[in-house]
Amino acid sequence: MATKVRTGSALAGTLAVFRREFAGYFATPVAAVFLVVFLLLCGVLTFNQAGFYERGQADLLPFFTWHPWLYLFLVPALAMRLWSEERRQGTIELLLTLPLATWQATLGKFLAAWCFAGLALALTLPYWITVSWLGSPDHGVIAASYLGSFLLAGGYLAIGAFVSALTKNQVIAFVLSVLACFLLVLAGYPTVLEFFGAWAPDALVEAVRSLSFLTHFEALSRGVVDARGIVFFLSAMACFLIAGTAAVELEKAR
Repeated sequence: MATKVRTGSALAGTLAVFRREFAGYFATPVAAVFLVVFLLLCGVLTFNQAGFYERGQADLLPFFTWHPWLYLFLVPALAMRLWSEERRQGTIELLLTLPLATWQATLGKFLAAWCFAGLALALTLPYWITVSWLGSPDHGVIAASYLGSFLLAGGYLAIGAFVSALTKNQVIAFVLSVLACFLLVLAGYPTVLEFFGAWAPDALVEAVRSLSFLTHFEALSRGVVDARGIVFFLSAMACFLIAGTAAVELEKAR
């Protein structure tokens, strides 16, 4: 019974932070600006840059190809305010004095941002409807691509949340998050792998490849729902959230 009470209390605390953060996006123009920019860029990159119609194929490969690079800037912009804004406004002290574990606050903030990113992604479902109307796409591949995109956004957000916990300057949080995400994407880029392959043993090259968000996302976007890719993204999120919680705990101890 005591375990159930503690579990219920932990969930209640996390949900309270989640509701506060998620509602906060819509209390300001942040939600509208992010959604409009995201959908606009998705449309431009898919139809203008990737030649959606010119390819003559009923699939969403041109749409998902750009996601690692689109998220590279938009997701850190979403994450930079998670803790930096609390520090800037001085509300972090109030939040940390509440009867709430630090991990609950960290998890609640992250889940709110992740669900908001998921909402933005869900608004692109008309693309799926469009290709279904134009032809006979492989719906399994498209579903796996959406899963990969959602997990990719979560990985970027976890990194951004960690960096945001380190500084009260949102610009610094944004720049460092973009840099960290870029390095984890670049690790799977063919040019980088070729560079390591020219002198490093195969084991090291494979280790670099396995650390790349791009490698695991591309596998999912091809319809390869490999448990290793899902575990990789979930593990990356867990690691950066734990690191973010530790950073906030250090601030709390000062």
